[in-house]
Amino acid sequence: MSTAYVVVTVLGAVMAGFSAGSVFFRAPWVVQPLAEYGVPRSWWNPLGAAKAAGSVGLLVGLAVPAVGIAAGIGLVLYFTGAVITVLRARSTSHVPFPLVYMAPVAASLVLGAVA
Repeated sequence: MSTAYVVVTVLGAVMAGFSAGSVFFRAPWVVQPLAEYGVPRSWWNPLGAAKAAGSVGLLVGLAVPAVGIAAGIGLVLYFTGAVITVLRARSTSHVPFPLVYMAPVAASLVLGAVA
């Protein structure tokens, strides 16, 4: 297990956890766009829970690689869905935000495969 893999994985977990907390605590910079994109309020907590579970899964994956792989794949799919949602809402200027959160998770998967 390389240092780069650990650092990128922890970074991805922290970022996903921050994103989940932002949904749970209804940070205006997160929930206002969700409402504008047409994401129903009833989905917000489950979406936050998915990100929180992915965050924990990445950290557990440092000890149990299969869990980290599953969490990483889940988060990449989650953030891919976020990009699609943003594009469908025609808010192309917001596309970089989910990509920023996806980047360390994808890097973690790549570095984990190489290690």
